[in-house]
Amino acid sequence: MAALSVNIATDNMLLHILFLSGALATCPQESNLFITVPQMEALSGSCLQIPCNFSAEPEIPLNNSNYVGLWTIDDSNHKPNIVVFSSKNTVNIYPMNITGNLSEKDCTTLFSSLNINYTNTYYFRIETNGTFRATAICDPLQITVTDSPPIPRIEISGDLKEKESVTISCSASTPCPHSPPKLTWNLQQDPPNNIEENTDRTFTTKIQETITLSDTHDGFTINCSATYPVNEGREVKTAEERKTLNVSYAPKDTSVSISPSGLVSAGSWVNLTCYSRAKPPASFSWFKNSKDGAIRVAEGDFYSFNVTDVTDGDYYCVATNNLGNETSSTIHLNVKAESPDPSLPLEPVIGGIIGIIVLISLVSQTGEELTVKEPARKTQEEEEEKEEDIHYGEIDFSKQRPEASSSSEQDSGQQQDTLYAQVKVSQTANSRTQTADSPEDLYAQVKKK
Repeated sequence: MAALSVNIATDNMLLHILFLSGALATCPQESNLFITVPQMEALSGSCLQIPCNFSAEPEIPLNNSNYVGLWTIDDSNHKPNIVVFSSKNTVNIYPMNITGNLSEKDCTTLFSSLNINYTNTYYFRIETNGTFRATAICDPLQITVTDSPPIPRIEISGDLKEKESVTISCSASTPCPHSPPKLTWNLQQDPPNNIEENTDRTFTTKIQETITLSDTHDGFTINCSATYPVNEGREVKTAEERKTLNVSYAPKDTSVSISPSGLVSAGSWVNLTCYSRAKPPASFSWFKNSKDGAIRVAEGDFYSFNVTDVTDGDYYCVATNNLGNETSSTIHLNVKAESPDPSLPLEPVIGGIIGIIVLISLVSQTGEELTVKEPARKTQEEEEEKEEDIHYGEIDFSKQRPEASSSSEQDSGQQQDTLYAQVKVSQTANSRTQTADSPEDLYAQVKKK
């Protein structure tokens, strides 16, 4: 790995040397004019302000009124001989204007109404009444004109942690300070836009806001838009940048759950689960309250154990990360006072209960059937009794006998009895017949007796 780093550093050094050698090869030793100018990127339809300063070695002993500034580009022979702008001309090829004071060695230039055809390499030249001419051949200006506006930059100062105050800024390159972009974002409505000058004398438009971070800012996406006016304000071009905040925070919303819930029996299993929001993720510890204080019983977000009489009580968890910790509410485990007899299998008990229920059901159904059939049998017997009934009637069989003595009459009176005859009544479907012995026969039968 160290050897690879040395090789990369060596390659970079060689490339740097080759680049300098090439630059020096195109820079003649007799050149004595130098400029300081950044490489510029411009937007088509807008303008470009080019900060520029020059120096000469040796110094040019000229009067202030004799300075003439020019901008040139290469000709077909790659010589910077095509003059596209001269400060002494009222009409030029390119819409440029030197706004700096040449007597103060300020060659700042405003390039207006740019289009993509103006992308080129430019050279600055100084002339004095035709008696002096020097071109900054070693310090060319590269101008790139694009149709797409520069993308704004979002920067955040400070650590992205909850309770920390950070300054968030959005800035956009402002190549044309006369028509700066308009910056907007979703952190505040109509933020004030400030134009700042950079160390290289270019300009930047910026908006910023200071906020105190919380867990609610984690995952929040900042949207910043830069709108550039072009074609003298008749049109606009917009570029947008987004950045999502990655905020660290201590555990939040820590809670516990139990399964199964409610009253549980000894010998069964219980699962406790701890939940929490945290960044970075939290670690979990389980505690049980006792008369001597809290006792640590497990680690991890999931805690499972077999229930016994001694496991009855209050449980809670604590979520912890490097920013803090949070304790959940307690959850109570209720254990039944009686435990099931392990010597009595559960299946036979359940089977016996089911059998008793089935037996009771069958007996009830049989009783109902017997109760329903009994009245039908009695009805049949009643019908049979109706076919043959025995009726008893009182019949007087006293006879008139010859008069006799009083004693005989007394005996006769004593012999007068009441007899009962048995009458057989038969009934058919269409008629009913009664039969009985005659009185004489009955009397004779009685007398024989």
